[in-house]
Amino acid sequence: MEGTVYKSTGTWYVVRDKEGGYWDARIKGKLKIDFEIKSTNPLAVGDVIAFDIEDTDKRTAIITAVAPRSNYIVRVSPRNPNQKHIIAANMDLAVLIASMAEPRTSSGFVDRFLVTAAAYHIPACIVVNKVDILDEDSEAILALWKRIYPVLGYPVFPVSATHPETLQAFSDFIAHKTVLLSGHSGVGKSTLINALVPGIDTKVNAISGWSRKGQHTTTFSEMFETPDGGNVIDTPGIKEFGLVNFQQEELSHYFPEMHKLLNGCKFNNCKHYNEPDCAIKDAVVAGEISYERYKNYLSILDSIEKTW
Repeated sequence: MEGTVYKSTGTWYVVRDKEGGYWDARIKGKLKIDFEIKSTNPLAVGDVIAFDIEDTDKRTAIITAVAPRSNYIVRVSPRNPNQKHIIAANMDLAVLIASMAEPRTSSGFVDRFLVTAAAYHIPACIVVNKVDILDEDSEAILALWKRIYPVLGYPVFPVSATHPETLQAFSDFIAHKTVLLSGHSGVGKSTLINALVPGIDTKVNAISGWSRKGQHTTTFSEMFETPDGGNVIDTPGIKEFGLVNFQQEELSHYFPEMHKLLNGCKFNNCKHYNEPDCAIKDAVVAGEISYERYKNYLSILDSIEKTW
């Protein structure tokens, strides 16, 4: 039988078959996986798999094969910084849920997420939640993001997950798609999913007052069907988004505004830092590239191990 992984708990997987039935499945023996990346998790939510029924009454199954992925998104393993962890596979869209108040999502985190999505060929957008409680400074930041990101191909949706009338534009945008939702703990992913998928019982914890950081409410990635026939993938809250398999010389290719100007640099391996005749630096000075984005580029560049 064929199915899709809807939930991963590390050892067991919840698999949905083509008829809409659910099975508790596990890998038995050595599963041949011919992927280009080695990770801490052999299978991820969104993977299409083949399985044999083990026990019909108990609804258990054995996973026997996994289909090639159309895409996936990966981050540094939360348990081992030297290993990779695949968050999800076979997505139509990656969505970063951001907040500008309790907890605040930095533009650096946003750009790391967008760079990763671009590197793995996944369209992305930004949802800014809790806009009903923005102060004047946060309003200014939101206005800046709305100027910068949409022209780069990253739509920005200001919403309040507790006010359903603010969700219509975003809901229409993700209709019929398989969508990954990611972001810091406490930004409101679970509340947003409850609004998008009526009837599910996901836990929503209040922000921890003493730490001003979100408490983790999602332990494992899990996919939910939306009323329009799409899917949303909820993921554990991410504190940092460490990039993996990146090289310094290729980073600028994943900044759309930089990529189109690369041929204007004097040197083919220009890092756009202190080299002369750099088209990227000239564009920053001219205001054609956001200085904030350029600063984040330099920060990411500095975090990537040199390859020459």
